[in-house]
Order: sequence, then structure tokens, then C-alpha cells
Amino acid sequence: MTSNTRVVVIGAGLAGVRLARRLGELGTSVTLVGDEEHRPYNRVLLAEVLAGRYSPEVIALPAPAELTRGRVAGIDREVRAVHLADGSEIAYDTLVLATGSNPVLPPLRGLFTPDHVLPEGVHAFRTMDDCLGLSKAVRPGVKAVVIGGGLLGVSAARALAMRGAQVVLAQQSERLMERQLDPAASKLVRRHLVDLGVEVHTDLRVRDVRCVGGAVRSVEMADGYALDADLVVLACGVHPRAGLAKAAGLDVRKGIVVDDELRTSDPHIRAIGDCAQHDGTVYGLAAPALEQADILAELLAGNATARYTGTRALTRLTLAGEGFFDLAVFGETEARPGDDVVQLADATRGTYRKVVVRDDRLVGGVLVGELGTVGALARAWEGAEPLPDDGPLLHLLTNDGGS
Repeated sequence: MTSNTRVVVIGAGLAGVRLARRLGELGTSVTLVGDEEHRPYNRVLLAEVLAGRYSPEVIALPAPAELTRGRVAGIDREVRAVHLADGSEIAYDTLVLATGSNPVLPPLRGLFTPDHVLPEGVHAFRTMDDCLGLSKAVRPGVKAVVIGGGLLGVSAARALAMRGAQVVLAQQSERLMERQLDPAASKLVRRHLVDLGVEVHTDLRVRDVRCVGGAVRSVEMADGYALDADLVVLACGVHPRAGLAKAAGLDVRKGIVVDDELRTSDPHIRAIGDCAQHDGTVYGLAAPALEQADILAELLAGNATARYTGTRALTRLTLAGEGFFDLAVFGETEARPGDDVVQLADATRGTYRKVVVRDDRLVGGVLVGELGTVGALARAWEGAEPLPDDGPLLHLLTNDGGS
């Protein structure tokens, strides 16, 4: 790629900022377009800001030099230009969509005011503005209901509890973080939250948000039971932010479809991060977004052999401070017939470790507690090498040394 090629990146989250930085290091200038007024930041750490452990400045990303603030209204593929809401336009030779994801807003009665905004006291938990709005509203004794018991809901409930709120976590399925955790690990997460004073309800479907004078007052369950609420946090997952791509006529399924060169159905447009779907998978995690950004930087800087073939993603949740909590999940955590499973549980310390071995290879694991073993186990899993015969697996599982 020649040095005067115009690369425009839409999205100033982890993926977009990483790509812009890498391209800058490789001598290619980039125009980065972001629609948030804040400095680019690490979204993964928003719960730590809400908990009061970090200030927003601490989670800021090193911003590339050329950051254009504005909302992109459309993409003109014919003339290769991006139209901004203020009427300006930016020409591109290569456009990269790093638009991330939007929060899923559940179909609850009363969720929106007549002019289609969330009522006072009801917050999504996805952006810095969401986080700052919640931080402003939370105070000791405030009644908070978190809807959703996945990774985001657990993080939000814990952060609010650490700020002194009376927190109820309502999860529709039968256990917390059911997509990542087996029942034993999920039970430990629940115990951790309960120890912090969070009231956890599973198998509980929320039906209705009740407001008085435009402000939330209670949340009603499907069985008619009502929970008083001064604050409601919607943590029901995310979906790829692919509206711009769809409007531009690109191939969009679950996310924006890309090939091994992270190219969309338009050869001049690439996509990375939470909005991208590669080989049928939308990852929605930080590690794949960063890996895609690094590989695309290589490609755009002229390395024609670079390819993205997928990420073996490890989900990590570290909640520091009072009642320290650490969790890691990777690979296949449910055993198939013929697999070997090693499980270690220590009820006193609140730790749980389980790994699945297939044909002498580590294929997955769930680790809960203060973890010094994640690094070694993750390396054994990522390498997909046969495990040695001298039984190091138990040593890996029990070793609390450095990761």
C-alpha cells in the first residue's frame, strides 16, 4: 500500500484505536472517526469505573493523532466517501468498519417513554456515558435491579454493590453466565455476589418497567411479583452494530461478513471487532478484536501473506478490590463421551478448576478463584500440543505460581 493511500476507520473503540496505532507505527496515516465525545477508552474496564476503582482517565486508550469526532450518516461506495451527520464527507481508498456493538434492549412494557428514550433511572451499560450516568445515580441504599446475568450483568451488579446499592440481579435462565460456565462454576459466581449483598434470582423473567412521572419506580416479573427500583440496568447482551454496512448494501448476517483478509463483500471495505463475522463467528470479545486489528494492519501495510484464521478466545473476568474474584473460561468446557475431565474444588477458598482433555490434548477449562494457573493452562490449550506423559496436568491445576 502506498503511503498516500487514504485509510479511514469508523469506530474509536479497542479495535479501531489498535488498528490506527499499528498502521501509524508501520508508516501509514489513518483518519479515525469516533462518535463519542470522550477520549477513546477500554470498554472492558467500564465496570471498574462504575465500582469507583478507576477514574475514566485510567481506562483511556492512547489516542492516535488524527481523531475526527462525528456521527457517520452513510457510506457512498460509488465515490468512496463517508458522509457525516454534520454534512461533511471524508474520502477513502480503504474503509475499515470497527463500529462495535449495541446493547440488546429487551422487549419490556414501559421500557421507553412516548418519545422513545429510556425513562429516568433506566440505563444500558455499554458506553462511558452509560457508566457516568449510573455513577451519578448510584449512592448507598439506592434500590438497583440488574436485568441479565451474563458477564456484563454480573460485573454491573458487583460494581453497584461495591458502591453501596441494594442490588437485585434478575436472570431469565436457570443459572448465571450459563453461556460460559458449568453449574459448579456458576454457583461460585452466585455465592460471590451473594456475599457482597446482591440478591440473585434465576429463572425469573422481567415483564414490565413501571414509571411514575417519567422515572422508574418498580420492575414487574412475569409471575406478577414486583421489585422496587430506583435504578434499572439493562445487561441483556449485545448485537453487532452493522446498520451502516447494511444500508451500504454489504453482506450482513449475524455481523458484517468478512473473509480471511477481513474484507467485506466490497473489496475496498474491511471490518474488524465486534461488528465483524468471520467464518460464521461473531466473537464480541477483546482478544479477537485486537488480533484482527493487528493482522489488518499488516495487510494494509503491504504484507500480502497475512491472514486471519480465527481466534481461540479466552474469556477472563478479574474483579479486584473487596472480595477479589477471578474467572477464566476457554475452549470446550462440556465433555464429550471418551473425554477425560479433571475437577478440583475448594469450598473454603471458593475456588473451582475443571479441565477437559481429549486425545491427550487440553480442549477447554473453567477456572474460578484466585488464579495463578491461567497462563500455563491457556498456553497448553492454545498450543494444542499433546500433554507430556509425566502427569503435569494436576501440577498445572494446583500450582498457584505466576501466570
